[in-house]
Amino acid sequence: MGFQLGEDHDSGMNEMNLIPLIDIMLVLMIIFLVTATVANPSIPLSLPKTTAEIVDPPPKAITISINQNGEVAWDAKIISLEELEKRFQEAGQAENKPTVQLRADKESKYDTVAQVMSRASEAGLSDIAFVSEN
Repeated sequence: MGFQLGEDHDSGMNEMNLIPLIDIMLVLMIIFLVTATVANPSIPLSLPKTTAEIVDPPPKAITISINQNGEVAWDAKIISLEELEKRFQEAGQAENKPTVQLRADKESKYDTVAQVMSRASEAGLSDIAFVSEN
């Protein structure tokens, strides 16, 4: 003989009440909106003037790619080493010398990389950066 309290309903809770969850989300949204507007106040400022010169932006970087077959590309266009040398000479004559970004395949030959770096150095482009993946 078993002892039982309450009614004999086995139907339990079939649905979840979402109203308290919606209320919490609305409160969080209001808090977020209020703090977002308070965090960035727009205060009128009178900034001082200086005599510093405006620095010209750096020139465009030259992207040189070397694939595993030893082919050299200037901004995604494959060129010969002689053409590369001519373009380096033209870029080296500019007042603001560009940066050379060297992208070499890990299977490419060191000789090709050295040839590209040598030609850039001869043209006066000494700012060379190696590009790699993270």
